[in-house]
Amino acid sequence: MNFDEAQIIDLLATVFGSSNSKISVGIGDDAAVVETSEKSVITTDMAVEGTHFNCAWSGAFEIGRKITAANLADIYAMGGEPTYLVVAVTLTGDESLEWIRELAEGIVHEAASCGAVVVGGDLTQGPIKMIAITALGEIENPITRSGAQVGDLIYLSSLPGWSAAGLSLIDCEELSDLQSYAVDEFCAPSVDYSMAIAMGAKGARAMCDISDALIIQAAQIAKASGVQLVFDPAAFEKDSEFAQLNELAQESKIDVWQWIFAGGEDHVFLATGKDLPGLCVGAVLEGSGVVGLEMKKAPDTWRHFN
Repeated sequence: MNFDEAQIIDLLATVFGSSNSKISVGIGDDAAVVETSEKSVITTDMAVEGTHFNCAWSGAFEIGRKITAANLADIYAMGGEPTYLVVAVTLTGDESLEWIRELAEGIVHEAASCGAVVVGGDLTQGPIKMIAITALGEIENPITRSGAQVGDLIYLSSLPGWSAAGLSLIDCEELSDLQSYAVDEFCAPSVDYSMAIAMGAKGARAMCDISDALIIQAAQIAKASGVQLVFDPAAFEKDSEFAQLNELAQESKIDVWQWIFAGGEDHVFLATGKDLPGLCVGAVLEGSGVVGLEMKKAPDTWRHFN
């Protein structure tokens, strides 16, 4: 490493710099000073090299986008709109300034797509790369996992499964256009934040980001709301992207429902309500638990601890 911490901080200050009038004190001081609304929503997410990202698979720009998207999606899933991000990064010391710049640019790119601004953070050295982002947002009426009501319908902002498909193909040397699309969705998922806004505006009663897996987070809504979520697998097949995803699954000799129901990391929004935008995939009934997400084999879902 032929540079020091001060050079990295100067670089990040340049990339993260903003003229936003709501920022009184930005990067370069002990803490940031910003204007916030009367009610704020806050979330944080950490990514560890080898567990959440792999530099052999993803470039620094993609890594920055992906980790930022995880935070932004959580803000939108609560019915909020993101405003500020604080980024803490652990570097090994083997990175180039160009790699660090690309990571920062990926973060800025994803944040800017939602009107959010990086206002500060921390930098340290360690044995592996780690990136932690805290996101703040403005919110009026939070949409929680406990709001689902009997009689609601179940909606998805898009078809899940593309990220899981990409992960299964990541080591392939030659990829078709469709396979490349799946891999891109794994490395840096395209999150439709506008759908979360539209779902909230249309009166979504419960909502969450299914980054862990549909089967896991549907169960969380069912438990929190004291209801049963009943899914119709045939409804998923009506989505325009299902045939393509199923084609990839058949080529890979994988049950497509494993990707859709248990894949995770798509940052698709799951919501309940009536007349919401998106793909209607079921209904909320009296009872408990989740019905209709069964697979041929036991689901292979994401687990933080085995």
